[in-house]
Amino acid sequence: MTNVHFSAGQRRAVSYLTAAMLMLYESIAFAQVSPSAPPEPSTAPPAGLEEVVVTGLKLEENLPGILEQQGTRVDTISAQQIANGGYVDMTQTLQSLAPGLFISPKNGPFDYVDVSLQGSRTTDLLWLVDGVRINNRLYAGTTPLDTLPSAMVERIEILEGGQALFYGTEAAAGAVNIVTKAFSNTPDGAVSLGGDTNDSGHFDGYFRDTLGRSHFVLYADADLSSGFQPFRTQDYQPSSTDHHRAYAVYTFGGKYAYDVTDDLRLSVLYQYDWAKLDYAQPQLVQQAWNDRNEQILSGKIDYTPSDNFQLFAKGYYHDWASHYTEYDNVVGSPGQLATVENHGPWGYTDYGLNVLSRFQFGSALDTVVGYDFQRYSGSDAVLVIRQSTESVNAVFGQIATPPDLIDNAKFALGVRYNAPSFGQSATLGTLSGKYDMTSDLFVRGQGGTAFRLPTAEELFANDPDDERGDPNLKPEKSTNINLSVGGYADAHHLKWEVIGFIRNISNLISYGGFDAATDQALFANIPGIVHVRGGELDLTAEFTDYTANFNYTYSHSVQAGGQQIDRVPMQQSKASFDYHPENLPFGVTATVVYVGNEYQSGLWDGREQYGNYAVFDLAGRVFLDDDRRQIISVRLENVFGQQYASSLGTAERDSDGSNYTYWNLGAPRTFSARYTYKF
Repeated sequence: MTNVHFSAGQRRAVSYLTAAMLMLYESIAFAQVSPSAPPEPSTAPPAGLEEVVVTGLKLEENLPGILEQQGTRVDTISAQQIANGGYVDMTQTLQSLAPGLFISPKNGPFDYVDVSLQGSRTTDLLWLVDGVRINNRLYAGTTPLDTLPSAMVERIEILEGGQALFYGTEAAAGAVNIVTKAFSNTPDGAVSLGGDTNDSGHFDGYFRDTLGRSHFVLYADADLSSGFQPFRTQDYQPSSTDHHRAYAVYTFGGKYAYDVTDDLRLSVLYQYDWAKLDYAQPQLVQQAWNDRNEQILSGKIDYTPSDNFQLFAKGYYHDWASHYTEYDNVVGSPGQLATVENHGPWGYTDYGLNVLSRFQFGSALDTVVGYDFQRYSGSDAVLVIRQSTESVNAVFGQIATPPDLIDNAKFALGVRYNAPSFGQSATLGTLSGKYDMTSDLFVRGQGGTAFRLPTAEELFANDPDDERGDPNLKPEKSTNINLSVGGYADAHHLKWEVIGFIRNISNLISYGGFDAATDQALFANIPGIVHVRGGELDLTAEFTDYTANFNYTYSHSVQAGGQQIDRVPMQQSKASFDYHPENLPFGVTATVVYVGNEYQSGLWDGREQYGNYAVFDLAGRVFLDDDRRQIISVRLENVFGQQYASSLGTAERDSDGSNYTYWNLGAPRTFSARYTYKF
């Protein structure tokens, strides 16, 4: 059992959060206590593929739904879909089920990933857990997915197109919100045990209930694995003796809410992750790993006195700490080890405050105004990023047409101003709308600007042997347009949508020079524009006994010189089929993911092509009792044993020190089984 201790900084954050919540509570203390708890919103699925407006949700919870009504395309992955597919972590889930999203793990579950949403770079996508931003602003290309299991998830919301208005930096191409287990009015829980042919073990469990005006959720997850061989046999050098990538990931969390009145709710979330993750390398390494712990803490106030007014405030604290250790074998000296790094610390702390209000009086415009404060600090002893702190203040607002102003249409216009303590400020605007031409045909779209603030590395790095940052960097800015036309058929059991997207990125942050006196590469804003052009086709069928989806994405994403951006495939397609008969005690899920050509620059011989593979997965479940409380689930990943490169890297040969390119391998054929008991 890992002991959790709060530092002085964490205690201060909790104190600030508590004070902010109390002050806001006092400001609305005129609310009267009601003798009964309010009902939770229904989660029953609609008949067919209707777009249903869910009422009763709190403002932050309903924000993706509001944005969808105003023209944003939002895809939702449910906990049931995740369970049906037998996915272990967020990467596997999104890789198979998220339309338009390319995601490729370096070496299987709980590892670094390459990400692209509609032709974007990894740096252009914002990640959130229950609305708390968890992006690593120490390094732009390091996503937070390697410590997030799938069992804790209630749903995943993928918002396509620029989402900087409400969510801020790094949402240039979109945002992904991972929503943990929701509150329930009735007792509900489950436990699962399982394993796979990569010597992996799995456990997860949760319980939730409502007692009077109190709601709570508790959940836990453990994943351990000896892993699989992460490189081709020919890519290993004799000096590398660690031939399997192992991981151990433990997560526990909880949520508590108290309904002070029918209109006023106070809630708190705490989640703790601990992980030991091998950092696989094909040469020299005897052992190399990251030892990580992560804490997410948030407190919220939701005040909803009427349909015409909502107020939301949230304080959050996110602490991510990692220690890197590497022991290498000495070439030519069997049994001798060299210590490359011993528990070198790197990490960051991010905390802040969000306030959001929505109001509408009579037939007036639907108005949202908000304020964001973020304070960020990070350092890396291994790559020499000195401890530094940055603060960002932002104000934003949006006006939208009310439902009864224009028949079958809704439009919204918004603006945001960001003022960081380092670098230049950023102002952006957005325009979106949706029009239902008939009950079976609609058009929607959004356009505007977004931004990405520089990371701690880009601002403050000062490694004498490598790189130097620039505290005066400008934010990257992008203009984006998403337009689509879609419709329904067969009594709304069938849905289709054709999407086009355009994105231009300026002030690109990258290495822009070299200081010969200090032997350092220099970060700078690179002249020129990154151009992204593409389209997406999405088809969905939903009937009583089965659902099916097909998605195809084409993206032409080029920098100066006309070359496709590294690690962004020009083509991708996904197909899924789930058979779930109501009168039979089993279900079957099949998915296939095709990834087109990808490219990687900066290798020993320049630029190389890889990708162009298809992976087929098959999963099934059997219900052992009439109430479907006992379930045996199985999954066969990579059914045909496709060996493919998820990315490329460069290493040196032991024999002569010459360079060569190696493949990072995707997961091999893997069989897993799991038993679940629901109560």
